[in-house]
Amino acid sequence: MNWYPIRFTPIYQERVWGGRRLERVYGRTLPGSGPIGESWEISDRAEAQSVVANGPLAGRTLRQLVAEHAAGVMGRADLRHGRFPLLIKILDAQQVLSLQVHPPARLAASMGGESKTEMWYFTAAEPGAEILVGLKPGTTRADFESRLAAGQVDQCFHRMAVRFGDAMFLPSGRVHALGAGLLLFEIQENSDTTYRVFDWNRKGLDGKQRTLHVAESLASIDFSDHAPGLVNSGWVADGGLETRLLAGDPVFRVEARRGPDAGRWCQPLDRCVVVGVVRGRLCIGDGECGVRLGPGEFCLLPAATGGVEARLEGPTEWLTAAPGQR
Repeated sequence: MNWYPIRFTPIYQERVWGGRRLERVYGRTLPGSGPIGESWEISDRAEAQSVVANGPLAGRTLRQLVAEHAAGVMGRADLRHGRFPLLIKILDAQQVLSLQVHPPARLAASMGGESKTEMWYFTAAEPGAEILVGLKPGTTRADFESRLAAGQVDQCFHRMAVRFGDAMFLPSGRVHALGAGLLLFEIQENSDTTYRVFDWNRKGLDGKQRTLHVAESLASIDFSDHAPGLVNSGWVADGGLETRLLAGDPVFRVEARRGPDAGRWCQPLDRCVVVGVVRGRLCIGDGECGVRLGPGEFCLLPAATGGVEARLEGPTEWLTAAPGQR
């Protein structure tokens, strides 16, 4: 098989806290008129299967590609329970999200869920936008439970302002919430297990109170996780480009890259890589199966392509995400 950069059709998800910003910022054609909170860009979930949008493989699902051509797609990267290991999203948070946590691997199965380590990369932030991540210094589990009973648990959270280009790493067990006015890329384990500990007494799109998972949340929260900081790595010269390490976890490695007009990015691959453009334009490959990615657009580079050769149209910044490697 002749492998090439693979693009997928986005899968849009209505969320009570979402909006329509993907139309304005990324020129998306969104379904309906409701609040779209998530665009699932690359997904191998039973309930949401990404479908190839370009080239000879158009119409096939990511599940089919991985099941039939695991070595070609993955290379040295590991599958997760037989599926593609990452879930790639764009989030549009126009309201604050629920205060939530994802279960750590040691507990997830016993609660009927899946662990989920993830990271955020902010591509737009309104003035004053903030995130709630981890606990305030000195907060104990007893403090947390007392505030929770009083409807004031948000007062236990560590808050920080964020802006374009900031990144936050969220290991399973780190309690968190996105604030209002944020647009971001989310790279995560292939999991959709989220435990809500508090949701601002908000009703869902169906008009009913959204389900909380207080017992599961209390079992999952790392109560020693106080005042975590944003990713603080700097940009490092890398040939004619610059690279910034955002996450070097066993689950995934995420890097930001940037370069000038007419710059080139060349790199061998021994495992698959997801590419998502933050700003500018990135042209990967040539001919009928080459892709030209603009802001908010993603592709998957199968390992069997052997490497990436791309050129930059104007100053360009993009993220690369590679799954854990054997």
